[in-house]
Amino acid sequence: MSIGNQLPELNDTVELSAAEREGYLRDGHAIIRQLARPDEIAAYREVIGEVVREHNYHTKPLEERDTYGKAFIQIGNVWELSEAARRFVFARRFAKAAADLMGVPAVRIYHDQALFKEPGGGHTPWHQDQIYWPLDTDKTITLWMPLVPVPEEVGSMTFVSGSHKNGYISKQEISDESHRTLKAYIEQKGLPQINYGAMAAGDATFHAGWTLHSAPGNPTSLMREVMTVIYIADGLTIAEPDSGARRSDLARWFPELSPGDAAASRLNPILYP
Repeated sequence: MSIGNQLPELNDTVELSAAEREGYLRDGHAIIRQLARPDEIAAYREVIGEVVREHNYHTKPLEERDTYGKAFIQIGNVWELSEAARRFVFARRFAKAAADLMGVPAVRIYHDQALFKEPGGGHTPWHQDQIYWPLDTDKTITLWMPLVPVPEEVGSMTFVSGSHKNGYISKQEISDESHRTLKAYIEQKGLPQINYGAMAAGDATFHAGWTLHSAPGNPTSLMREVMTVIYIADGLTIAEPDSGARRSDLARWFPELSPGDAAASRLNPILYP
């Protein structure tokens, strides 16, 4: 439990089963229940929520925003904004799980994102995360952990099993267009979709950078508070950006680095081991 200004340590590790590791490599996604305990989440929810409230950039009501703006409040690299939040984002327990699922010995952080879906918030369109990342690799993974219970009607994200093996499917950024295009792609190929349903605070899904996924809207009266951390295998090289989105990500998340450099800026420390 947190005591005074102290926060729970998250530097112990958990052992994943062979089925969890094999399932991730096969499907491109996995769920690990109770990766964080209720007392741990309760302590960190407060500090992360404070960062989100302070840095929320939305000034328009939901109905006046575009599809992306309706999807969530998105705050990147909360670890740079709060020393307390940094302890959560840099958790060795989470980083080891990411490394084990990818089957790599060491991982760095790429960046984190708080994704808070407001009451009445819209859906998150179909997309691939890695269209934004200037990396040519399959060794990327995102942890998605709710800080509050997520009911069945909101649920986890929906993943397309095996889609990570198809690599770069579309360069479309998250939008109504990406949703239409990728929905048609999924339906035409008859690809299997998985949603893990209700999640407890501290449960975590992991998905590969190329895994197609979407999320439903939030029909409830409660904020869907989620924290995400993106990990990359240590030893990767920055690729030549082939889009404006990737050029922007290169400048933001790999500051002062160029294509051909090791993907290891001051913002990308090794989190495990």
